[in-house]
Amino acid sequence: MTESHKFGSLSPITCHTWNKDRTQIAFSPNNQEVEVHQRNGNEWKLLDTLNQHDLRVMGIDWAPITNRIVTCAADRNAYVWTQDASGKWKPTLVLLRINRAATCVKWSPNENKFAVGSGARLISICYFESENDWWVSKHIKKPIRSTVSTLDWHPNNVLLATGSADYKLRIFSGFIKDIEKPPEPTPWGVKMPLGQLMAEYINCPGGGGWIHCVSFSPDGSKVVWVAHDSSINLADPTKGSGFIKLKTEFLPFLSCTWISPRSIVAAGHSCVPILYTVGANGQLVYGAKLDTSQKKESGGLSAMRMFHSLDKQARVETSDTNLDSIHQNAIYCVCIYGGDKSKANKISTSGLDGQLVIWDINSLERSIQGLKIE
Repeated sequence: MTESHKFGSLSPITCHTWNKDRTQIAFSPNNQEVEVHQRNGNEWKLLDTLNQHDLRVMGIDWAPITNRIVTCAADRNAYVWTQDASGKWKPTLVLLRINRAATCVKWSPNENKFAVGSGARLISICYFESENDWWVSKHIKKPIRSTVSTLDWHPNNVLLATGSADYKLRIFSGFIKDIEKPPEPTPWGVKMPLGQLMAEYINCPGGGGWIHCVSFSPDGSKVVWVAHDSSINLADPTKGSGFIKLKTEFLPFLSCTWISPRSIVAAGHSCVPILYTVGANGQLVYGAKLDTSQKKESGGLSAMRMFHSLDKQARVETSDTNLDSIHQNAIYCVCIYGGDKSKANKISTSGLDGQLVIWDINSLERSIQGLKIE
């Protein structure tokens, strides 16, 4: 069953995140604020508004265990939010030491640090220094040559996948020796001092495009990313320095996540979440569209049908301007709602149409012919 929710505003929801038990959601309505809502059945109650930022919020993440929210914005700042005894959220400013907008943020799996990407061509690794009672940041700069647009942590809490507008996907070490032990060797490398470049992939063959979203597989052995050239890409370090690039027929994807060890969901400007699987030979294979409300195209492209529907007065029926999908505009954010990357049974999407949609993977698997989550 698919659920669609709106929060009383027509503003786009550019990013959202859930608390541990999925009873509360924090999202930004495309401005400088973050709203925290409590779910009660199909109703939503506004609990708090986080309004310390001066410019548009670009990234948000909710740590499930420590129950802390981190936000970053175009005002070049990040805040860590903690709840007091009355349930109100209190901010702590994090000095990122950047001179451009903060574009994305992500807690590490152990929740003892977080990473912030920025337009300053660097990544800030932030952790809490208990001696001075403040959050400090260390920078990863080289060889990044453009805005960092996306981040994702490896399950080992050290490796960090980053995508940027210079068409490159990079794997860095985010090891902080003051707060953690040296990591075990991985297929990505053995020695991992802070800022060490472990792998680099250039998303240029066949045209290329800047990277919109990146996601490590559940065990961290692979990484998938989507780019503005309408491609979805897969890298496996055990199979050499190359990667699999699948150019799709869809408009560019803006977000992606693993929902099982061999299944990926991607969504973007085509307004529908789409399933891809990793075949036995390591190739990416198209699975199905998760939006079962779509009608089959019998008369050619929708734009062509709309053109044919114009009458002599150049008028068009209102219904012809609606998309045959639940989302009516680009999907900007895909999150796991039920389960985790190793086995997700529900995902949530939000987009420029102001909707939050929850997709039940198990029911979709039964209703869509050929859809199989492995």
